[in-house]
Amino acid sequence: MSDEIRTLLEKYKAGRLSLDQARDGILGLHKTPSAQIDLDRKRRCGMNEVIYGEGKTSGQIQEILRAMVDQGLDNILVTRLDSEKYRNLKDAFPGTYDSLGRTFHYGSYPDPQGQATILCAGTSDLPVAREALETLKSLGVQGRLIADVGVAGIHRLLHYEEDIQKAQVLIVIAGMEGALLSVVGGLASCPLIGVPTSVGYGANFKGLSSLLSMLNSCAAGSCVVNIDNGFGAAVLASRILQVEKNPGEV
Repeated sequence: MSDEIRTLLEKYKAGRLSLDQARDGILGLHKTPSAQIDLDRKRRCGMNEVIYGEGKTSGQIQEILRAMVDQGLDNILVTRLDSEKYRNLKDAFPGTYDSLGRTFHYGSYPDPQGQATILCAGTSDLPVAREALETLKSLGVQGRLIADVGVAGIHRLLHYEEDIQKAQVLIVIAGMEGALLSVVGGLASCPLIGVPTSVGYGANFKGLSSLLSMLNSCAAGSCVVNIDNGFGAAVLASRILQVEKNPGEV
């Protein structure tokens, strides 16, 4: 039994905690009016719970942030945070805001361990690429972004062929028909993570065409995350690097 659980049980036995409070403490939960914060997420999954800002009010985001900070959490990431919501919280929570990627980071960053390379097809795909880059940083991964290397000008990509072949893991971000993943798959030996984006004209179907193209890639060794999901791609890259760092551990 851990010291933390023993302490909680002793407090419950002494009447200093209710049964519900003791249960939430053992489960690693902290309840606020708007959320149930998972304080145990880092122990289980290697990273703190991330706040998804889209669909939440400024007040709800600040309430969750304040509770996480008060509970001693550091290195807190908020994704999909628009500029208006950021303006409402920046005075109370000074941190790093990326307006293009719509991410906000509060607290200290971990020391970088490992590196991931992001290939971005076009400038219009940069918001997704920036979300991935900032997420990598919060996970302790050094990220390198190579932008505007789509297949319409294939010579731009080939200029970075040596970088591609040396990469530990590649995140490939592309809209339109999503062809960049297949092309990179023919140049790289490391794991590939495809991120289809909603960039494109009508028949792109808001990213569906690039998603299906990446899923049907003829280049082996790639996986594909959801449309515009730079965050999910970065988390997967971080976990791949952890496996590479500790290949013999089970």
